[in-house]
Amino acid sequence: MYARRLAQIAPFRVVELLERAKALEAAGHEVVHLEVGEPDFPTAPDIVAAGHAALDAGATKYTQALGIPELRSRIARHYREWAGVEVDPARVVVTAGASAGLLLLSALLLDAGDELLLTDPGYPCNEVFARLVNGVPVAVPVVPEEAFRLTPERAAAAWTAATRGMLVASPANPTGTVLSVADLQALAALARDRGGFLLLDEIYQGLTYDGDAPGYRSGLAVAEDIYVLNSFSKYFGMTGWRLGWMVVPDDAVEPVSRLAQNLFISPPSLAQHAALAAFEPRAMAVHEARRQQFARRRDVLCAGLDRLGFEVPLRPAGAFYVYVDIGGTGMDALAFCRRLLEEYRVAVTPGIDFGAHRAERYVRFAFTTSEAHIELGIERIGAALADWGVG
Repeated sequence: MYARRLAQIAPFRVVELLERAKALEAAGHEVVHLEVGEPDFPTAPDIVAAGHAALDAGATKYTQALGIPELRSRIARHYREWAGVEVDPARVVVTAGASAGLLLLSALLLDAGDELLLTDPGYPCNEVFARLVNGVPVAVPVVPEEAFRLTPERAAAAWTAATRGMLVASPANPTGTVLSVADLQALAALARDRGGFLLLDEIYQGLTYDGDAPGYRSGLAVAEDIYVLNSFSKYFGMTGWRLGWMVVPDDAVEPVSRLAQNLFISPPSLAQHAALAAFEPRAMAVHEARRQQFARRRDVLCAGLDRLGFEVPLRPAGAFYVYVDIGGTGMDALAFCRRLLEEYRVAVTPGIDFGAHRAERYVRFAFTTSEAHIELGIERIGAALADWGVG
């Protein structure tokens, strides 16, 4: 009855766990949420106020398919002021969330049978977008010994005659990996030499914690001929507003516009007008203060996991996740997550949501909750390990 492609689209295990967590909370139990990939902070007040003002002003109609000119220009200005990169506003495409951007880029860049290289582990929806346009996602295992990076050597080894391009994230979900300048230069050169593309997912841009160690704030400072995907969800705290953007090469603007007109008509008007305030000094100060809070939370979580004896193969340089090897418990990740929730009221995400490579050994912990809740979660996990006699 339904399309065969649905058989290749797996549900998120974390959704099952989240629904169970909500049921436990409805029954009066306190659950520590370390599974949610969403900032716990509300949208900055000035952004909310701008949204109210736009609603009062009647900004409720369709906009241009590529976004309102004011926002495209403001995003380009942000690249100049914050990242030191000159971007023509004409190359900026505003989308209904980064997910809409991924769909547009998949439709733009992949024909049936074209291979797209992805990291394993990585964001699970990426392969779904490739499949929707009859592309072929190819998972390339990345390992803790190499900081979970898609190295140029691994990418080159995986590239075949059918490969059209590769999608990498920096910072990355679920590992927190941030690519170096040398990595990005080499990956961009590989794509260029093979006649393909590099799509760089920067939706966690801004959420880095170790200074400017990578040597850049956007991959556009390293290579101009790449496709960049970004979002207002993570750093800007606008998850429910459903707004993102892309920066594409000049010759991609017109075909992307055709696709956007047909698939989405336009990005949401109110969200676009609200987002104009996201780059202003007061809102940016809020975002920066929250970034610093995330950095402290990362430190608390990593220290707690170390005390419990877990193997933390990579201290995350960005995003808000820690990817942890729980193999020492003798349990597989899904069983660990289920028992931890049912018996100790702590919700975390199993590695099988992010790929197949050694996924049964890994669990993702999100530091998207308060330091106090992180400490409580660590305390409960410690009690679980003691009671289970593992670790």
